[in-house]
Amino acid sequence: MKKLIEVPYIDQTKNWPTGCESVSTVMLLNYLGLDISVDGFIESCLIKEPMINKDGKLFGPNPRLKFAGDPKDPDSFGAYAPVIVDALDVAFSKNEKLSDKIAVDLTDATMKTLITEFIDNDKPVIFWASIDLKETIKGPEWTVSDTGEKFEWISNEHCMLFVGYDDDKYYFNDPWHNHGVVGYDKELVEKRHAEQMSMAVSYL
Repeated sequence: MKKLIEVPYIDQTKNWPTGCESVSTVMLLNYLGLDISVDGFIESCLIKEPMINKDGKLFGPNPRLKFAGDPKDPDSFGAYAPVIVDALDVAFSKNEKLSDKIAVDLTDATMKTLITEFIDNDKPVIFWASIDLKETIKGPEWTVSDTGEKFEWISNEHCMLFVGYDDDKYYFNDPWHNHGVVGYDKELVEKRHAEQMSMAVSYL
């Protein structure tokens, strides 16, 4: 059995080297008929905060609350599911045709749930894993600017748009290095997804 949702593809590599979350979200919005660019989404929907190096120490936001850095900056980091939920809701609210839609945080949802409740109903899922499904690496750490607590990033973090499956693979619009629609081994996808706290976002 095979299911594949056709979604307009955007490559992140040249213009948004750390913007995988934003690019995946814009692919979803374009699929829903919203004419919004990645730059437009970043400027009008995404909450972000710059990373600052001060006296050899790195300071930045909690990625659950704000994008850490700038998606156009190759040395920036990224954002976690709650930030993308908020940004997606902002995008929905700006468009009358989509104003009835609600972003939903699907962190910790099983792959079966993502498939039966979303993919099988033609709803793509913004999905965290790792770049080229490489092994994830703990670190670096930084100090959260407004609280002083330590935050540990999980490197090789990557976001793709989950669009389908067959018996052996899960399929994604992978914005990295113009990969296009790519199938990845199910077991490895699930492993990397778990290493990135099983984060996912879609809509109702």
